[in-house]
Amino acid sequence: MLLAALLLLAGCRQDMHDQPRFKPFARSDFYTDLRSARPPVEGTVARGELREDTYLYTGKIGSNPGDYMPFPVTAEVLARGQQRYDIYCAPCHDRGATGKGLAVQSGFERGPVSFHEQRLRDAAPGYFYQAISNGFGIMNGYAAQIEPNDRWAIVAYIRALQLSEHAVVGDLPEADKQKLEAAQ
Repeated sequence: MLLAALLLLAGCRQDMHDQPRFKPFARSDFYTDLRSARPPVEGTVARGELREDTYLYTGKIGSNPGDYMPFPVTAEVLARGQQRYDIYCAPCHDRGATGKGLAVQSGFERGPVSFHEQRLRDAAPGYFYQAISNGFGIMNGYAAQIEPNDRWAIVAYIRALQLSEHAVVGDLPEADKQKLEAAQ
């Protein structure tokens, strides 16, 4: 019984619980400004928040929308863009980018315009990136929900949708032209 009590009391050390510490924003005489919390060192960047490539995170060159993709567009990028587009954009814009998604069909009074309009076909990729990030008109911004690389993947997919709607036979590779001619 005595041995059990000694073992029990040996496990009740409070050293780690009773360490000296400061509560955040409490008064402290240790520093001359009497604050316990220290301001971050100037230029400190939170982990994962270093944004060295301004164009990747803003879609702008100066104050204008950028006219290029910040990374190569591959089949994987387009597949990711399609997946993200189907989740976030298709409910309003629809899967064909005509602006007649389910939200519009369900009575949303003013739907988005078609991405196939000439003015949007001529728009720079940075324009779409900024619209996705910050919102446009009654559309909310998606910067909090969609990572920057995924926003650019969506832009690439929008461009693919625009191209597919207005493609001509001359745009096809020679092998595909031959397959098309053989099928006719």
